[in-house]
Amino acid sequence: MTRRKPEDLRSHRWFGNNDMRSFGHHSRASQMGYSRADYLGKPIIAIINTWSDINACHSHFRQRADEVKRGVLQAGGFPLEMPAIALAEVFQKPTTMLYRNLLAMETEELLRSYPVDGAVLMGGCDKTTPALLMGALSMNLPAIFMPAGPMLSGHWRDQKLGSGSDVWKYWAEKRAGNLTDAQWGEIEDGIARSPGHCMTMGTASTMTSAAEAMGFTLPGAASIPAADSRHARMATDTGRRIVDMVWEDLKPRDLVTAASVDNAVTAVLALGGSTNSIVHMVALARRAGVALTIDRFDALARKTPLVANLRPAGKYLMEDFFYAGGLRALLNDIGDLLELSARTVNGKTLGENIASAEVFDRDVILPRDKALVASDSLAVLRGNLAPDGAVIKPAAAEARLLKHIGHAVVFADYNDMAARIDDPALPVTADSVLVLKHAGPQGAPGMPEWGQLPIPKKLLAAGVRDMVRISDARMSGTSYGACVLHVAPESFVGGPLAFVQDGDLIELDVPARKLELKVSAAELARRRASWKPPEMHYTRGFGALYQRHITQADQGCDFDFLEGIAPTAEPEIH
Repeated sequence: MTRRKPEDLRSHRWFGNNDMRSFGHHSRASQMGYSRADYLGKPIIAIINTWSDINACHSHFRQRADEVKRGVLQAGGFPLEMPAIALAEVFQKPTTMLYRNLLAMETEELLRSYPVDGAVLMGGCDKTTPALLMGALSMNLPAIFMPAGPMLSGHWRDQKLGSGSDVWKYWAEKRAGNLTDAQWGEIEDGIARSPGHCMTMGTASTMTSAAEAMGFTLPGAASIPAADSRHARMATDTGRRIVDMVWEDLKPRDLVTAASVDNAVTAVLALGGSTNSIVHMVALARRAGVALTIDRFDALARKTPLVANLRPAGKYLMEDFFYAGGLRALLNDIGDLLELSARTVNGKTLGENIASAEVFDRDVILPRDKALVASDSLAVLRGNLAPDGAVIKPAAAEARLLKHIGHAVVFADYNDMAARIDDPALPVTADSVLVLKHAGPQGAPGMPEWGQLPIPKKLLAAGVRDMVRISDARMSGTSYGACVLHVAPESFVGGPLAFVQDGDLIELDVPARKLELKVSAAELARRRASWKPPEMHYTRGFGALYQRHITQADQGCDFDFLEGIAPTAEPEIH
């Protein structure tokens, strides 16, 4: 492999001359306490750090950034920590999904506008992983991802608690009158007890695992719990490796191919990963020029077994998964479904990276003949209610609901649902289909995780714990239930969901991949003719930019002007 020379470095344009502009660059570096020997002729590494006081998942990133810097310095590079917007999943409203593309833009522009040769991307909390990778792919400088790692398992009395999944579970029991306020408080205090992202197979663990399967992390990095000392050592190893990646000129688009994207999707399916991965992977792949569609997810799902016994589909948590061998072991188990020659950031192939991995607990990483489900851990539905597709996670639903016909109970928006869902007079039965409108990319706005509509209180009291629910929203990867999501086109832009009325019959047939509104085409046309487009939510700022340029769920919810592989213009050095 031909290694680059110091004068080939991108940062040489800023620091390699002796003109007046370089004087300013050198003098300001001196102002920060650096001499030319610290940085001149060395790879300058941006450490894109999404730490913030408001982001609990990344609360250890101050320390991890220092550990990454140590590795960069050891390898002969010069680290520059650059803070980027924190997408704090629980706190940011209306949803972090509204700001995923903002972080992607910020990442691209930080790498474009400053004198850096490569980047370490520090993320993990749901939207940070795809956002950082999207920005890095568009800029296409050498980049490596450092995942935040899952938090330690939660505990309540004799029960292990998983973030999100057990919140929904015990909240339902509280609403049903089976849990006291004091018990609920104990769960609140015990469910999140260390730094790190959700320790269920939610969107965070799904996307960091997808990043590893796609070749963006060091082998095994995504499975290490955030609080484990091995995570700190991985951070330093990541810092060392990025310096060599710069000399080798190993860039993101060298890694992200149709084959490596298939590897990532297959990993998601074998893990029972979040439905959110569909939106994120479509957007991410298109930034690399890979035309991933939602139908490719469905095609791969038909032949991929769900072998990770992890909540919400299964029993265990990410800490257990790590001790059982982690992602490397799972990928080795399903190696015949992967393209093992795909390149990764450490310079080796995926096959080389997983060849020595072993499974240490066969109840956590199941043998394929005992898979949670043999196939279809995700499914893409189509029909007159979702012409451009909708998604469901069959493994997380009660099997009896996967073929179902019921009368619609319609909510105009989230506020309408919240006001009426527990009304004793609500005309709902266990066989009803709950429908939520105006929860999509434009409608909410931002496509929040409202898709796991609550079961009406009177049905909870009667023992009902799942029913068919349909929306153009997303659902937390930690959620579960017979929830049809990402209905496209969304209701806000005049998709068929906008025309559903109370009492309409809706048919869900997951084996047939069908979602049908049992209303005639003539009646639908009549309803469409009387429909009036709603007003936009924003008139200024990022929100206005978002609403003008956001694509629909089946297209990845990216900005239309950011898709594709058009080069990011290099700045003039004046």
